[in-house]
Amino acid sequence: MRTTLNLDDDVLAGAEQLRREEHIGLGEAVNRLARAGLRSQGRRSQHFRQRTARLGLRVDVSNVAEALETLEGPAHP
Repeated sequence: MRTTLNLDDDVLAGAEQLRREEHIGLGEAVNRLARAGLRSQGRRSQHFRQRTARLGLRVDVSNVAEALETLEGPAHP
């Protein structure tokens, strides 16, 4: 299928590099890069999970000034 694409400069440079290295046409290079991108999306489907650890110190941060005084000591005039 023939279509017109507007490629960013860095994408075009990557496709041109692959085209030269593999001795293939620009369309084939863009297809290979697109397929590689589609395959890699499946591997990134793992959700980020934040790990926490108990530090033994509990600070109520609803009052920022009080929390800072607790952590850093009384404010000096």
